Amino acid sequence: MEIRVLRYFLTVAREGSMTAASAILHVTQPTLSKQLKELELELGKKLFTRSSHRIILTAEGIILRKRAEEIVEMVDKLEAEFSSMEETIGGDVYIGGGETDAIRQISGVVKDLQLHYPNIRFHLYSGNEDDVTERLDKGLLDFGILIQPADLSKYNYIDIPVKDVWGVVMRKDSPLASKDTIQAVDLLHVPVICSRQVMKQTFSKNDFADWFGEDYEKLNIVTTYNLAYNAAIMVDEGIGYAIVLDKIVNTSSDSNLCFRPLEPRLESGLNIVWKRHQVFSAAADLFLKEIQAKFSNVL
Repeated sequence: MEIRVLRYFLTVAREGSMTAASAILHVTQPTLSKQLKELELELGKKLFTRSSHRIILTAEGIILRKRAEEIVEMVDKLEAEFSSMEETIGGDVYIGGGETDAIRQISGVVKDLQLHYPNIRFHLYSGNEDDVTERLDKGLLDFGILIQPADLSKYNYIDIPVKDVWGVVMRKDSPLASKDTIQAVDLLHVPVICSRQVMKQTFSKNDFADWFGEDYEKLNIVTTYNLAYNAAIMVDEGIGYAIVLDKIVNTSSDSNLCFRPLEPRLESGLNIVWKRHQVFSAAADLFLKEIQAKFSNVL
């Protein structure tokens, strides 16, 4: 199975048209069709169904698209790393993490490095703990930013010297907006929008179960979310009250939304993690040294 053919496959899958894909790839349509037919024969599975207007992926094609994207991304990353070896200091650093204001801590290091090493490029990937650790384990990320509690058993890590504060985002005209803080009892009789990661941690780590106490199961969780931006839209539309980290959602004077911290105060620490025995590119190794120097000085 050739990387070139996987790139052909991904282009056709994205465009949904053999004609459009052949134009983008600068190959003839018969050549492209032949390559994909040989790929289907090699895998022993039909990857496309053809309608009058579009080419549609089969179930097997959908699986191949996900794996092919990972393979091609890994190859691109590997080529970039080997290319960077020819430079004095340059290359790509891949960082994944959830939505957190702690990215400001990372941004300070990125800014300093780019001032001195303009050939270093940084690539950010947003996702929850499961998304980030999966990509770390596959080598698609160099570093991950994980919100505690998180399973760190497989990784080396550094504590980021800040904490995220949990609270509730609501409309400014909502009844709870008049309160300075939100207690568990305040959430018992309103629709709640909750992070899927929070719900997972509730059962595995018990932070939120402890905070809510015996009333947790009484919560009316009407919606779960992966990205706080989407949760904020749901709140703005009057769907409910979202449990989020502070400084993630726009609650400025121009916004319809406001943030109120939980009481008792609930905070989460953060770690920047990387795989044990990881072999870094020159750029990623420099980034790690800068992170270690900055955060060890703070601590």
